[in-house]
Amino acid sequence: MRFSRVKAKLRRGEPALITCCHLIDPCVYELTSLLGFDGIWLDLEHHSTSDETASHLMRAARVGVSDIIARPAKGEYMRMARLLEAGAQGIMYPRCESAEEAAEVVRWAKFAPQGERGVDGANGDAPYCGMPMPPYLQAANEHTLIIVQLESLQALDQAEAIARVPGVDVLMLGPGDLSVLSGIPYQFDHPIISDALRRTAAAAKSAGKWWGTVTGTPEHTQMLMDLGATFLCHGADILMVKKGLEHIQERYAPLGFTFENRIAAEAAELARTFSTPTPRNTSPNS
Repeated sequence: MRFSRVKAKLRRGEPALITCCHLIDPCVYELTSLLGFDGIWLDLEHHSTSDETASHLMRAARVGVSDIIARPAKGEYMRMARLLEAGAQGIMYPRCESAEEAAEVVRWAKFAPQGERGVDGANGDAPYCGMPMPPYLQAANEHTLIIVQLESLQALDQAEAIARVPGVDVLMLGPGDLSVLSGIPYQFDHPIISDALRRTAAAAKSAGKWWGTVTGTPEHTQMLMDLGATFLCHGADILMVKKGLEHIQERYAPLGFTFENRIAAEAAELARTFSTPTPRNTSPNS
């Protein structure tokens, strides 16, 4: 197995930066990993990526240095185990609401005696029945990174109890869902979000755990690091492609080129129809 680069950096007291890849071309994962990012956030909660496709993406990333931080959907414990078997270095578990749920995540992510993860060893993690199993089981338990996401006010009330669960490594605040569930959709400079950051930081510090969240700018990142955050997530491939294409349009429009931008037109129509005020920050991960 390949030990977690992110967890090693966190243990050394260094910040780790991961980026999100939504596109399912293995070249994207290969390129990102070769460029040396600490980790790639592989999101299977909000996307239809199959386990088979996920395993191909992980295989492409192994040519470089990046961890795969895989996020299954809430309650997908068996899928979580398959993602680890395929070679993910970390699991990001969404919508964790209690210490009991966090303990269930650990139970499925760790081999006995820490948990009850099933043993196979025939996939990319062991890899392919190539490792002596007793030391492999021990190494997997020690180096697998477990991140639990706090995405509601109820979860924040349980943050310290969740952080104190043995096996949980990182508390991660999810500001997108938190803002929507709190009735302040995508207002990331709202006092509710600022308070949530402080509460997450305090819970992690009290339990001796790491914490982090998504970040949009270097300035925002520095503010988070000043609060003690060391697990930082920035950027997404789909946004980078979109911004790159928009940049081409901006440069070439003065030359007389025109574009039928369906996205802009539909966004304007949506705003007119629902009269929704524009959020002060449109993306926590831009």
